[in-house]
Formats: sequence, structure tokens, C-alpha cells
Amino acid sequence: MSQENEFPTFPTDCKSMLCKHLTKEVFEALKDRATSNGFTLKDAINSGVENIDSGIGVYAGDEESYFTFSKLFDPIIEDYHGFSANDNHKSNLDPDDLDAPNPDPEGKYIVSTRIRVGRNVANSPLGPAITKEQRNQIEEDVSEALNGLEGKLSGTYYPLSGMSEEVSAQLIADHFLFKAGDRFLEAAGLNRDWPEGRGIYHNDEKTFLVWVNEEDQLRIISMQMGGDIKEVFTRLATAISEIEKKVKYSYSPHIGYITSCPTNLGTAMRASVHIALPKLATDMDAFKAITDKHHLQIRGIHGEHSESEGGVYDISNRRRLGVTEVECVQDMYDGVVALIAKEKSL
Repeated sequence: MSQENEFPTFPTDCKSMLCKHLTKEVFEALKDRATSNGFTLKDAINSGVENIDSGIGVYAGDEESYFTFSKLFDPIIEDYHGFSANDNHKSNLDPDDLDAPNPDPEGKYIVSTRIRVGRNVANSPLGPAITKEQRNQIEEDVSEALNGLEGKLSGTYYPLSGMSEEVSAQLIADHFLFKAGDRFLEAAGLNRDWPEGRGIYHNDEKTFLVWVNEEDQLRIISMQMGGDIKEVFTRLATAISEIEKKVKYSYSPHIGYITSCPTNLGTAMRASVHIALPKLATDMDAFKAITDKHHLQIRGIHGEHSESEGGVYDISNRRRLGVTEVECVQDMYDGVVALIAKEKSL
């Protein structure tokens, strides 16, 4: 953008949600607004302006962003989630409501299960708008809450700043260590002051992990080998509630748990399995028919845009907003049961 308040020009082949929904009228209506944290429209759209190949292209700097810039965020949220400005989100983290006996007790198909949620701290700016002092304060509050966890959740917090090579090597070997964000997060302001104010917590069994001040202020992860999806969900739900006794989460009755990227709003949950489906992998139409029916997405085992290895895929819920956490995991579970049945029949 050549000037502070000039409408950005996008190439005609730009496919991001920002290009689609940022009209001149919307831009003119919002360009002079700012939230109480000083977050502006220019800040919100910078990632999508700098990275024309963005899928979404907008980030929120605080909970207020979703209301201050609703003329831009609302149509994007409706387009992505099928969730309108009049809808309200419902949360349900009760494991008793999940019907999910292990679909693969012999361990022939499911390699591992992982369920994570994003959370941000109430009454605080999000990563794109936070100051260094505020981020450090969140790290202090969150690490104190984590170090107070007991039983099977008890473990150790490792700050990224001043981390020893020995600890770093171990966390890399465990696939726990996160790096500074990519160019999309960089342009959104999420990598500022790296690595200060960031850290990782894991329990002694290495089945529970929290990233502090990565894309969201907390990324809470429960995982283990095999297919006991209910056990993974139960551990996650317990951890979320124990942490919230000390650190209140940012939540809106309209759009659920507040996250910096609008795709994660609502449950902010990604429930996934790594699953071996070598026969089904040869018929992607049949594979996709099952995943589409259960609102699931297929990825390679190294996350988005990666390839499958040895017929192993990452299968996760696609819906996040307007459905409960239990529904997200139930979608994933039911889809996995159907995928295993299809694989067996081939």
C-alpha cells in the first residue's frame, strides 16, 4: 500500500477471502476505525496484502476487532464457517456426551490421536496487537497456572528464551518445539520479539502439551499413540478446565472462543488421527466421499499442503464454529469408523 489509507490493489487472480470481501465501500467505512488497543484495518489486512496467496488474509488484534471491523469479518466468517451474524455458538466439553469406544483396539489402522484447542486470555489483546510487556505477563500467568497442574497433567514449563541446546534437542526429538511463524504470521505481527515471552509445557508422560504465545496465547494439546479418541478428549477437557481456574479465556456468546485467525473461532478445535489407509488411498473419490459426509479434511502427515507417506493420512474435523467440541470429535470419530470399514472391505 503506497499510502496509509489507500485501497489496496490486488491482482485479478487473487483468491483469498480478503480479496473477495474487501470492497472499496467496506474499506472506506472501516479505514479510520481502531479498537481500544489501537489496532486498525491496515493491521488486520496486512498479512493478506503482503501475501497474495493467502487463503484468508485477515487477522484480529483483539476481541473488539471482530465487532469494530464486522463489515469485513462477518462475511468472511459466514463464507468460511456458514455461520451468520445472527447465530450464536454453543460449547460442550463434556466427555460423557461423546460416544467413542476405540475404533481400532488392535492398532492396525490408527497410528496416533491428537486433539488441540486454541485459547487466548480474556481482557488482553491477541498476538497481532499485544505489547512485549503484555506478552511477558501472559507467559508469567500461564506458566504459573501450568506449573500448578497435578496428577497426570503435572510436568515442566520450558521458556524458549535462553533454552539450553540439550533441552532444545530433546523437544525437537519429541516434535514439541515450535519455531517462529511463517511469512503469513510474520506479516500479521505475530513473530514480534521472538522468542521472548514464549514457551512449551508438557506433562511427564508426554501426552499433554501447551504452547504459550505461538499463534494463539495458549495452544492446548492432548495426544497419544493408538485410537483411544475418548481418552485423548477427556484429558484435554480436564486440562482446559484446570487451566481456566487460574487464567480466564476470551469467549464471546456469538463467536465462541476468540482466536487471532477467524478460521479457528468457535471451538478453536482440531481433532485428528494419523491413520493408515493404503488401499483406500488408491481411490481418492471413495476416500473423499466419506470425509465429505462427516465434515472432515484430509492432509498429509506433516500437516497442511504435505503429502501422505506410506498410505498414512492426517484426518481432522473441518467444522469449528456453530458446532460443539463434542460434535467436532464425534464427526471425526464417525468418519474414522467409516474409513476403517471401507479399508477392510477393499
